[in-house]
Amino acid sequence: MTFGDQGMPHPSDPYASWVAEQERIRRKRRTRRAAAAGTGVVLVAAIAAGAVLFEGGGGGETATATPLTSATADTGTAVPSVTATLPSDAPTTLPSLLARPVIRPEQAFPQQNVRLKDGARHHRVDLATTTDCARGTSPELAALLEQGEGCVRLTAALFTDTEQRSQVTVSVLSFRRVEDASAVFMMASMDPVTYQAVSLDPPPEAGLPTVPPGSAGVFRRLMTVRSVVFANGQWGDGAETREGELTRLTEGLLQHVNDTVAAYEQGDS
Repeated sequence: MTFGDQGMPHPSDPYASWVAEQERIRRKRRTRRAAAAGTGVVLVAAIAAGAVLFEGGGGGETATATPLTSATADTGTAVPSVTATLPSDAPTTLPSLLARPVIRPEQAFPQQNVRLKDGARHHRVDLATTTDCARGTSPELAALLEQGEGCVRLTAALFTDTEQRSQVTVSVLSFRRVEDASAVFMMASMDPVTYQAVSLDPPPEAGLPTVPPGSAGVFRRLMTVRSVVFANGQWGDGAETREGELTRLTEGLLQHVNDTVAAYEQGDS
């Protein structure tokens, strides 16, 4: 599957109903709303070994997000304008790391069968990629992507466990600038349901059910040098039980892919 005409639908077609249902669920959950208009958000940015990490509070150099109402998503919702800056102690190797080509699909997801550190096994049933990153994100995240210098490539893979109960989509969004990746990571961390990469539906040949619209899920994300890695985990039947197990599977796959992307972007592979 690709994100083109035959791939993941754009939010203007049937996916729009899924987005609307997710928004309904979001309002029922205890999800923190991303930075209300007129309120500043300050995060500490620390760059070590080529990776950008964010923590709340503390001292040192800061990256500031100043919410405005200058952008509007397809849903009519005002999207904050976010600006992130690099700390003064950014590593001198950063320009050379950014000069490398963004990670390719076969580099981000080199294996069809994955065994995680805890022994869990997963099978990749689909792989999709696009240079039009907005086609694989929620409307709010798509609007946020337009504010910077651009997302270069989005690659997503759909995994299931050996019993074919779970469906976990891991998406890699790679950016031209670290600042743009940082802004996306900040907003997705504060409101993971609104600012998310969308999940892939299993292809017919996979023999997996399509997760019912509006089903509960686990949303996680990590950041590397220039990419934000998203993971959305759901049970294939849409069940809301065994949240701990689903979280473990989702976070395990997220960490596995993040390690792969980080190794490439730091020049280790």
